Amino acid sequence: MARGKKKEQLSLEEKLEQALVPAGEQPYQVPGNWCWIHLLNAFDNVTDSKKKLTTKEYSAVGEYPIIDQGQEFIGGYTDNEDVVHESNLPIVIFGDHTRCVKYIDFRFVQGADGVKVLKPKSFWNAKAFCYAFQAIEIPNVGYRRHYPLFKNFCIPVPPLAEQQRIVDRIERMFAQLDEAKEKVQYVRNCCDDNFASAVHEALTGNLTERWRLQKGISKSEWKKDKLGNLGILERGRSKHRPRNDSRLFGGAYPFIQTGDVAEANVFIKKHKQTLSEFGLEQSKMFAKGTLCITIAANIGDTAILSYDCCFPDSVVGFTPYKNVESKFVYYMMNELQKEIEANAPATAQKNINLRILKDIDMIIPPISEQKKIIAILDELFDKKMKIKTKTEETVDAINRIKKLILVKAFRGQLGTNHPEEESAMELLKSILMES
Repeated sequence: MARGKKKEQLSLEEKLEQALVPAGEQPYQVPGNWCWIHLLNAFDNVTDSKKKLTTKEYSAVGEYPIIDQGQEFIGGYTDNEDVVHESNLPIVIFGDHTRCVKYIDFRFVQGADGVKVLKPKSFWNAKAFCYAFQAIEIPNVGYRRHYPLFKNFCIPVPPLAEQQRIVDRIERMFAQLDEAKEKVQYVRNCCDDNFASAVHEALTGNLTERWRLQKGISKSEWKKDKLGNLGILERGRSKHRPRNDSRLFGGAYPFIQTGDVAEANVFIKKHKQTLSEFGLEQSKMFAKGTLCITIAANIGDTAILSYDCCFPDSVVGFTPYKNVESKFVYYMMNELQKEIEANAPATAQKNINLRILKDIDMIIPPISEQKKIIAILDELFDKKMKIKTKTEETVDAINRIKKLILVKAFRGQLGTNHPEEESAMELLKSILMES
């Protein structure tokens, strides 16, 4: 092709040469009536055809959903007709924590960043294009935007009639898999609900009622007290500013933050950050067994240190007195978490302080009953975690099956292709002639 030649001056042969992938560069063999084209030739990028909305322009109500990069997918709403994209378009979302392709069958608005709106060329069924796109293995490059990578990929194009058959077959199989996933999730939810109910029964004394009768212990021995009277509460330390000073990190001393507490299952067994000697000087090492309570960002999350560790002032350490088990307080704090968060002052970022924590009401049984309650709940918790692991493995397997179905679909291996149908190449030619 001559350098500088305008697109409208290209001959059909030149347009085909530009769009088609040479045989030696095709990733795998597809049926003879399909063709391979470069990914960027499969769609028009209409991202900038409408104004993007910034998060300041989002509303909680409105006629048109705003597609965002967050995990919830719809970030807000608007009534601004001028920024609305048409329906039945694939979009590609590359957010900081999200990386997916979705088919949008309603009119929508593009959110601030990380969302590309793609309009398939007319030789594509829009749904088929979306599924074919999902079958492409584009590497995850972290926080970078992935769109510049598209030039390195190609996509197989079946005849239009075959595209519809592929869509129909995929959606039938996906519907069965989604039904199985819903059943798995139902089991998981029931398990979570049952455990939450057991925790409530334990902390109100009902779970150990028979045990008390056997031991001759009265419920009247349960005592109401403030958390601040049950042990020592002390905020973590992070005196140095700025907090992200590189000199603070990279040493031998474990350093956990609010996210590590939130992600832990009872015990904190891993950390993502460490402090240097310089960092340790402005912090404090808390002992193994300390109950950690978050007071900023994710408020009221709790976990117990399984090794000595430092943490910032957004985490409070609780060291119980000898008549209190830290694990009993852990279960009690989990029961009270929603109440604690609801009582947090309404600031730009919710947080609570030591005074609020110290004033939390606790109902504490004798130490022997605390240990009995912990033993019962630990056994139930272990069963819950085993079920969680199994359900997660099942969901992962279902997702892998879905991916395999997509791969097979766009290799022509679903048994839906009709070799006698007009080739996708002929359709591509006719459309290129008109363009």
